Amino acid sequence: MKAIKVTGGSLSWAPCDAIEELPANHVEIDVVWTAINRADLMQRAGIYPPPPGASDILGLEVSGRISTVGEAVTGFKPGDEVCALLTGGGYATKVMVPAVQVLPVPKGYSLEKAAAIPEVFATAWLNLYQEAGLKPGERMLLHAAASGLGTAVIQLATAFGNPVFATAGDEKKLEICRKLGASGVWNRNDGSFVDAVKSWGGVDMVLDPVGGAYIAEDQKVLNVDGRIVLIGLMGGRSAEVDLGVMLIKRHRLIGSTLRSRTLEDKGKVMQALHQHVWPLLSAGQIEPLIDSTWSIEQVEDAMAYVAENRNTGKVLLKIAE
Repeated sequence: MKAIKVTGGSLSWAPCDAIEELPANHVEIDVVWTAINRADLMQRAGIYPPPPGASDILGLEVSGRISTVGEAVTGFKPGDEVCALLTGGGYATKVMVPAVQVLPVPKGYSLEKAAAIPEVFATAWLNLYQEAGLKPGERMLLHAAASGLGTAVIQLATAFGNPVFATAGDEKKLEICRKLGASGVWNRNDGSFVDAVKSWGGVDMVLDPVGGAYIAEDQKVLNVDGRIVLIGLMGGRSAEVDLGVMLIKRHRLIGSTLRSRTLEDKGKVMQALHQHVWPLLSAGQIEPLIDSTWSIEQVEDAMAYVAENRNTGKVLLKIAE
């Protein structure tokens, strides 16, 4: 078995200990593709350690072929092509994962394309339809909209009848957001988004991976009973919140992460994806947007590319054939 090792911030593709005994409710996957997420960059920098008991190997999603199934697992068999949501361990030739976090590759999908699904669509579903409880017709504001997550959110929300206003820092990225379904866009380099979003009609929900000063601006565009779901701190961990507005308009500020949730919670999200999102993927109504693919030996360059915000959509790493 080989995996990416992190030593003092440097990365190396090297032999590692073989997977331990397989728990009864897990499967073992021979990894073919994995993907880079911002959590990987943060973990590499030493500011986002894995939850207790999780693998310290980077990587929160994979696609590949099942090699072994635990004795309590039903519905999967060796050789099945699958994709999986992980708590860690994806930058490796093999990974062990609870079966409830594994789904069959959508009909018509390659393993490459399937690797771009689990983390972003699970995060999108969790925050839009479980945390924020978006109802058909409710409108949302999305920051960092050209990321792998953002491009999934735009498509998912649009498919379920929720108009999207998207912000990003590049006109080319905003044009892609329009093509994916965003009906309002704003270049953050042009200043505050508040007036533009108000002119668009305001929003019932904000999905915010930025935090910091954005929170006060988010409040200004929220309708009565609006929800801000905070999923990242790219703009800092301190913010001003107008408690008077929050009280009068019944606003909610919700902090949300996926990685540290319980196995039961993750299983529910994956079941919801299989029921509601897999048919849309198989029908071609929505699809993950892939920016680029790199070999695992190019992981340093690939992570730098993501860190510099050069990608629109997912950046994938190929582990094996």
